[in-house]
Amino acid sequence: MTDKRKVRKAVFPVAGLGTRFLPATKAVPKEMLTVVDKPVIQYVVDEALDAGIEHLIFVTGRSKAVIEDYFDIQVELEQTLRERNKNAELTLLDSILPVAGSTSFTRQQSPLGLGHAVWCARELVGNEPFAVLLPDMIMSSEKGCLKGMVELFEQTGGNVLAVEECDPEQAHKYGIVGKGDPVGGGFKITQMVEKPAKGTAPSNFFINGRYILQPEIFSILETQGRGAGNEIQLTDGMLKLAQTQDFAGYHFRGATYDCGMKEGFILANVAFALERADIRPGVEDALKSLLQNLK
Repeated sequence: MTDKRKVRKAVFPVAGLGTRFLPATKAVPKEMLTVVDKPVIQYVVDEALDAGIEHLIFVTGRSKAVIEDYFDIQVELEQTLRERNKNAELTLLDSILPVAGSTSFTRQQSPLGLGHAVWCARELVGNEPFAVLLPDMIMSSEKGCLKGMVELFEQTGGNVLAVEECDPEQAHKYGIVGKGDPVGGGFKITQMVEKPAKGTAPSNFFINGRYILQPEIFSILETQGRGAGNEIQLTDGMLKLAQTQDFAGYHFRGATYDCGMKEGFILANVAFALERADIRPGVEDALKSLLQNLK
């Protein structure tokens, strides 16, 4: 049965400390580190907007006010650009400015995990299906990951998780789903296992940081005990929700860069620079030379 309610809202859990990127993240939120010339969070927001999301909900923490400032008008900067006839730069800034009233910010006062961060958005989401996008994960593909998920949701209703394939030998490192019968343009999820023991994974499909969830998840998270890492885990909540609601998997086939890891962040910068016609000529030859000189 399909759910006729539209996915209008997206939650971005941006309260993380970003300790892997210290000392930079002592002063700059990890979501504001730049891939080429845009903050990581901008890529994720662009993916949401491309999928038809109307309301952006950021779950923030202390020292993250710069994210709120980024999605607002910078009066002094824009005035200076106008005085200097920097019209291209003004157009660029205008293009990334969300529609007035379409962004909300709420605080996660304590670092109690992803499940708790999602629960903190409950009053802003209300009683409707919503998306969750992990801000560390940026993706490159012809069709945006969340856009494909929304299309699947319109066929299936319920809950939708984006998944990718990994080397079966590496499945123990991820949250893995069981693959069931085809449903719409995806497949029915039969299991969810967080970091299964080697040789026990039900498939090699791992959850890649994009979710469409029904609002019933909030009442589950509200009373859920702490799990792995002494945190309130979203996966635990989804497992309970799956006892009464269907979950479908959307197979994302593009490239995903985990910008919460130094390696993924560096690879994202290289990959997105090479996609830019204005940057590639100055980068490609230098990269080839570096690779040739590797020992």
